[in-house]
Amino acid sequence: MHYLTIKNNQSVPVSDIPEVSYSAFLVLNTGMVAESPGRHCVNYYGYREGEKIKLICCIAGDPDHVIFVSSCLVDITMELASFTVKNLCFEKFEREIHENFGIQYTDHPWLKPVRYPQDRFDKKQTIANYPFYAIDSEELHEVGVGPIHAGVIEPGHFRFICNGEQILHLEIQLGYQHRGIEKLFLEKKQLNQLATLSENIAGDTSVGHSVAFAHAWESLCGFEPSRDIDFARTVALEVERIAIHAGDLSAVCTDIAYQLGSSVFGRLRTPIVNFMQEWCGNRLSKGLIRPGQNKIPFTQALAKRLSEVLDTFEPDFTEMNKELFNMPSALSRFERTGVVSVEDASAIGAVGMTARGSGVTRDIRLSHPHSLYPELQHEPIVKRHGDVYSRVAIRRKEVFQSMNYLRSLIANVPEVPEPLPLKALKTPGAGLFTISLVEGWRGEICHCAITGSEGELKHYKIKDPSFHNWMALALSVRNNEISDFPICNKSFNLSYSGHDL
Repeated sequence: MHYLTIKNNQSVPVSDIPEVSYSAFLVLNTGMVAESPGRHCVNYYGYREGEKIKLICCIAGDPDHVIFVSSCLVDITMELASFTVKNLCFEKFEREIHENFGIQYTDHPWLKPVRYPQDRFDKKQTIANYPFYAIDSEELHEVGVGPIHAGVIEPGHFRFICNGEQILHLEIQLGYQHRGIEKLFLEKKQLNQLATLSENIAGDTSVGHSVAFAHAWESLCGFEPSRDIDFARTVALEVERIAIHAGDLSAVCTDIAYQLGSSVFGRLRTPIVNFMQEWCGNRLSKGLIRPGQNKIPFTQALAKRLSEVLDTFEPDFTEMNKELFNMPSALSRFERTGVVSVEDASAIGAVGMTARGSGVTRDIRLSHPHSLYPELQHEPIVKRHGDVYSRVAIRRKEVFQSMNYLRSLIANVPEVPEPLPLKALKTPGAGLFTISLVEGWRGEICHCAITGSEGELKHYKIKDPSFHNWMALALSVRNNEISDFPICNKSFNLSYSGHDL
């Protein structure tokens, strides 16, 4: 067998992962993705193993709720055939491997840096000389947006090639700001420091990333969370989903100049995040999720309070959506704008709402469930047209779905047992590999960890859903007018910080 089959949040000895030749590695993983639409690459990365590079590829088999893991050891001087020629979904993973280690691919369609981190292999390649795609034509013109933007969003450059108002091509270049998050996971030694790092990977997904880290760490330590811990995490994930979706609906209304919708949806986000302030002392849920413990238990009093918040929230949310989705001027901006076809979404390995908006059923809550999601019998909300309307409609429906889940959960708040000593959680097992998948509000989050001979973190790999989905935004605007770019962009709401780690 050329691969190891594991489950979400399962730890295995690194030595158990089969190591194969590169040619077999390429055929195996590209073949797995090609064989079934229910398989996709959740992570593909490398790390130094002496003088060589160890490549690990993780392919999720969604219908069977399993993950296929394989590995390969390559020399840094080797020129490799690319996965990307066979499956476009590997494109950005291979560019990152090239950027980090200098590995050359003989047939990659466009081998260029992804992030420009400080410790990149070739520092001669700088963001100032990024090789943007260009067309030499007197009839076409280029429009550059960013990297500095109005408001508080982070830096990123958008380069449009247009024929008049029509967009022919968009290239998105990120990599302007880094915190060295993955490296910090290896440098910091206190568990609380690591948990704090995890909730700051992407500020709008504090719960999603901190739950992924907690699961990974607990798996490495052989710790089984009690029901009250799983309960709190499930509630927090769905509250975060409601808050961000409401805020995004406000932003979408802003971009079509619908002031009433912008104001009402923006106001509706506030009581949801304020509830998290009541629960854990932070509106963005920071400090709530910690490995091995229910640091701030969810109580009957909090259940009553959340029920009141939802009962007040729901009528106004329902009414505002009725107004928005029955307004011809809004629908004319949403429908058939920013289309990503099911073929393109599948080809690039799109995840989360981006995938589901284009008819690709991809949702970790169903395919690799964790916490209390198996009990909720989650059914993903899927739309077929791949346009702004589909992505906005998913947000609306997911808010109602999350409210139903929360009401079901808080009807039976579990007792909090006596806390266990945390000594067992301070040092993971030695020589282990684990993978943690969580469905954040934006989509599939993946954390992979490898421990060394003394249980220390030897490698930590983070993948935010935006890593997959920025390409979807670039494809969505083709043949649209450039004035539609803001509404297309907001319909995805991708993360700069989750990309530029």
